[in-house]
Amino acid sequence: MTITAPFDNTYARLPDAFFTRQMPAPVRAPELIAYNAPLGALLGFSQADDAERAAVFSGTALPEGAAPLAQLYAGHQFGNYNPQLGDGRALLLGEVVGKDGLRRDIQLKGSGPTPYSRMGDGRAWLGPVLREYIVSEAMHALGIPTTRALAATLTGEEVIRETVLPGAVLTRVAASHLRVGTFQVFAHRGQTDALRQLTDYAIGRHYPDVHGPMGLLLAVCDAQARLIAAWMSVGFIHGVMNTDNCTISGETIDYGPCAFMDEFHSDTVFSSIDQTGRYAYSSQPRIAVWNMAQFATSLLQQMDDPEAAVEEATAIVHAMPEQIETAWLQRFGAKIGLAAPAPEDGQLVQTLLDLMQAQGADFTNTFDALARGDARDQFVDRDAFDAWAADWRDRLASEEAPGAVMQAASPRIIPRNHRIEEMITAAVAGDFAPFERLSSALADPFSTDDTGLMRPPTEAQRVPATFCGT
Repeated sequence: MTITAPFDNTYARLPDAFFTRQMPAPVRAPELIAYNAPLGALLGFSQADDAERAAVFSGTALPEGAAPLAQLYAGHQFGNYNPQLGDGRALLLGEVVGKDGLRRDIQLKGSGPTPYSRMGDGRAWLGPVLREYIVSEAMHALGIPTTRALAATLTGEEVIRETVLPGAVLTRVAASHLRVGTFQVFAHRGQTDALRQLTDYAIGRHYPDVHGPMGLLLAVCDAQARLIAAWMSVGFIHGVMNTDNCTISGETIDYGPCAFMDEFHSDTVFSSIDQTGRYAYSSQPRIAVWNMAQFATSLLQQMDDPEAAVEEATAIVHAMPEQIETAWLQRFGAKIGLAAPAPEDGQLVQTLLDLMQAQGADFTNTFDALARGDARDQFVDRDAFDAWAADWRDRLASEEAPGAVMQAASPRIIPRNHRIEEMITAAVAGDFAPFERLSSALADPFSTDDTGLMRPPTEAQRVPATFCGT
């Protein structure tokens, strides 16, 4: 039996300059770890047994209608431009139009080498596959735009990194895999015809109501502003906000050394490769604006009179910090019970965050406790919290249902770093029970009762750094 899905591969119908057609490399002994059945049903994948799914989602067999290819893109990596990146260990199987009418990419990650592998083996090991599966699905449950995980499979083969590790493949789902770097590669090469074609394609696929390159810039800036505010509101730190990891759709993509903070500190960094703190928690708004400036620069290359469009593009990008601030206030206002926060409420939020930072309060648990009426115990200096709470309660007096607003905005559980590391260690040893426990609890992050997963790490459990995993 061949697994089927409603493939309609529009990207594969673009000129060959956009990609390289490539078959995935078969694996020795594919074994299904997890299959996201509700997502598969939404996407229209046919029924199949675990062996059939393992074959397809490891790249060993192709589903009917797939047209695999490796996408070309470039990107700024930690501020330095790399003129050619591309899918070095991933293949776009194709696109499906789901039962909800939405078009999505289906991609295999860890499916073998491509012309863009840059001497890499094109494979993934089990740890990063499980991390991305858990964190991307958690982000979806939190209501934050994100790529999603359809399946995870073992390959039955070994991957050599610092040591010998079990190989795995992730099947990733996205509104598309178009990135700022996809535009940069053609702008840098002066291929204006390809750039215009890509712009038209992106508009048609994601923002059909906008007009022209500047309309696209405006729409993407808005989507990215809302995304960054959403990240901040759950204490998420992406870790590698390179332009090749910045999507046109406004989805979170590429969960490498990402992390959720435990105790709040605005300058928290986990990524082992971020030696300067470029992508620290508090720097994410600034970097998003920087990325959009690079996007604007690329879009300008196709204009008949680029200089005339500079002023408009500059105004769009310069407006973005205020967009992020507005979205941030809406998110954090809800976390303290304000359904429609006013600009002056920003100071009330910031005072609480300053208090949390000074006392090392846990980010997630503090806001959860605030929603449930017992946040005082999260602070060492309870008198300081009481002083803030007096002003807060005065502000809440005019709100209709602040408790419900807070509970809808503040999750009880996040994928904490130490739990992810425990899950990976167990899985490498053949025990997937921690993975299944995390998956179950994080599917309902606003009402889970798994108190063990809610607790912050002990000093011995603390994870000081996260790694890319490539």
